[in-house]
Amino acid sequence: MFNWWVQVFAVTRFSLQTIPERKGQALSAVFGIAGVVAVLVGVLSIAQGVTRMVQNSGNAGSAIVLRSGADSEMMSGLSGAQAEIIGDAPGVGRTDNGPTASPELFVIINLPKRSTGTDANVPLRGVSPAAFDVRERLSIADGRMFGWGLNEIIVGAGAAREFAGLDLGGSLEVGGEQWPVVGIFEADGGIAEGEIWADAAVVQPAYRRGNSYQSVHARLDSPASFTEFKDALTTDPRLNVKVERTIDFYSDQSTLLRGIIIGLGSIVAGLMGLGAIFGALNTMYSAVSARTREIATLRALGFQSGPVLISVLFESLVLALVGGLVGGGLAYLAFDGFNAATINWQSFSQIAFAFDVNATLLRNGIVYAMLIGLVGGLFPAWRAARLPVATALREG
Repeated sequence: MFNWWVQVFAVTRFSLQTIPERKGQALSAVFGIAGVVAVLVGVLSIAQGVTRMVQNSGNAGSAIVLRSGADSEMMSGLSGAQAEIIGDAPGVGRTDNGPTASPELFVIINLPKRSTGTDANVPLRGVSPAAFDVRERLSIADGRMFGWGLNEIIVGAGAAREFAGLDLGGSLEVGGEQWPVVGIFEADGGIAEGEIWADAAVVQPAYRRGNSYQSVHARLDSPASFTEFKDALTTDPRLNVKVERTIDFYSDQSTLLRGIIIGLGSIVAGLMGLGAIFGALNTMYSAVSARTREIATLRALGFQSGPVLISVLFESLVLALVGGLVGGGLAYLAFDGFNAATINWQSFSQIAFAFDVNATLLRNGIVYAMLIGLVGGLFPAWRAARLPVATALREG
């Protein structure tokens, strides 16, 4: 057994040492696999970015209340009286200013994208003072807070970056009037960063909404209070509502988008991976052909077929590993933190987010590269191991 492993080491080392003599074919395989990994990681980093945005948008200790049957805030509707009942429900947190429950409006406005100039649906959210107690991660990054009762707006950092007309000091037409942009806010990368905020009390008359809202966002006493809060509202005969944790609500809202991205990314990566497998097959078959006499000589000297097979397969895996590392590195440099906006198919409004190339994606990309190398090197390795010595000497 020891002698067998000595043979494996010797043949594999010699195989790797001859790669520079076949650098053209080796580089072709490496960069083919690198391209596949870069595309796979790049596309899936979009889904990871959306996932991270969702995770930063809610938590187990906050809840959203919508009209029963509504799939999104835009399809929901609650009266002012119902919003007061929800704010007084058991389980809602309290501060010196009252319950941490914010009745909110959700309106869609059209703004041009900075990148393309085409119109996009951007959320304008009318909020109540408790909104800033409900969303603890939100803070003013530049400028100031809008004045309550005034026609002023603050803009999420993502929206300001992606859409024209939202610069600090500028103004936006709302309800036929120009509302100044007085502040830019951040929300730790959450979905709110893609929105425009104003006082709900001034948004209501601007859009002729009367005393009505789309939703109520509430911060609870604790995550354990959710059941008490939900049961109190869903059993109240004055209400006809659905209650969800915000983390679950935003996750459901992005399910379709993430499914589309992952599905398309997997199809593209699968097709490119198939091409890379054929590239690896060609490279390793060429390597075996170039080493025919060498392999035959080793076999004639008593080297077994197993070490020969392992040496060819190991070479293929090494090339694949290098390709995976190169592709992952390129994807990280090109995509990590890249800011973009896309449509949320549940609300038909734009969401702003950043691509997220994380360690899990890079690891999966390298694993995919190694699978390509394994499949691409397996048949050439089998051929090398089964090649008759006499035939190989004549071919060499």
